[in-house]
Amino acid sequence: MAESLRDIKRQSQAVEKTKQITKAMNMVAASKLKNAQLRMENFRPYAGKLLEVLNSLALRVDAVASPLLAVREPKKVRLVLMTSDRGLCGGFNTNIIKAVEGFIKYRKEQGQEVSLITVGKKGRDYFRKKASVINQYTDVLGSFDMNLAQKISLDVIEPFAEAEYDELYIAYNEFRNVASQKPVISRLLPLTSLGDGGEGGEERMLGYVYEPSEEELLTHLIPVYLRVLMYRGLLETSAGEHGARMVAMDNATSNCQEMIESLTLKFNKARQAAITAELMDIVGGTEALAKAG
Repeated sequence: MAESLRDIKRQSQAVEKTKQITKAMNMVAASKLKNAQLRMENFRPYAGKLLEVLNSLALRVDAVASPLLAVREPKKVRLVLMTSDRGLCGGFNTNIIKAVEGFIKYRKEQGQEVSLITVGKKGRDYFRKKASVINQYTDVLGSFDMNLAQKISLDVIEPFAEAEYDELYIAYNEFRNVASQKPVISRLLPLTSLGDGGEGGEERMLGYVYEPSEEELLTHLIPVYLRVLMYRGLLETSAGEHGARMVAMDNATSNCQEMIESLTLKFNKARQAAITAELMDIVGGTEALAKAG
C-alpha cells in the first residue's frame, strides 16, 4: 500500500510539472498572438483593396497582354501550402493538410498534375513522400517580413510565365478568432476575373482612371499582388498558429488540473485505506494481547 501511495504521489507531481509547462506555453502563445493579430488586421484592408483594383484592371484587358495573364487549360497545377513549423497547436495543421489532400485527389481525378511549395515543417514532412514538393521553406515563421513573401513569389512567377504550370493556388488557415481558423485554398493565377465580362462586370470597371495603360499597369502590379497575397497568407498562418496553440495549451492545462484533482482524491482514499488497515492491525493486536493475559 505504501508503494502505491508513492506511485500516486509521483504521478501527481509529474502532472503538476506538465501543468506548469502548458501554462507557460499558453502565456507565451497569448503574447505572440497579440502582435501577430495586430499585424494581420492592419494588413487585411491593404490586401483587399489591391485585389479589388487588380480585378477591375483584369476586366479591361486581354489575356495576351502579359505572360502572367495567360489562361491555359489546367494540366499542371502548383500550390503554395502554409503550415506551422512546430506542433502542439491542436488541429491547426491537420485541418489544412486534409483540405490540401482533398484538393490534390480531386485534381488527379481530373488528370492534372499537382506540385507543392511548402512553408513550414509540418506540411513539408507530411507531403514529402506523398506529393511532388519542388521547394520548401522551414523555420521561417518565427520571424518574417515582406522579404520572405517576395522569395516565395519569385519562385512562382517565372515558371508560370514560361508555362511550367497553368494555375497557381495558395492554401493556409484564415484567422477568424482565437478558437477558429478556417482552411482556405484560393487561386492566384490566372486572376479569377480575367476576361470576365459577365453580370456586374461594367459596374466593377467604373470609378478608376489609370495611368499608364491598363495592360502596362497590370503587368507591373501582378508581382506586387502575388507578394501581398503571400504575405497575407504568412500573417494569417502565424496568427492562427499562436491562437490554436493558446487554446490547445489552455485545454491541456485544464486537463492537467482535472488529473491532479483525480490523483489527489485517489491518494487520499488510498491513504485512508492504509490508516484503516493499520488501525485494524492495532485493534486486533490489542485484543489478542488481552485474551492472552
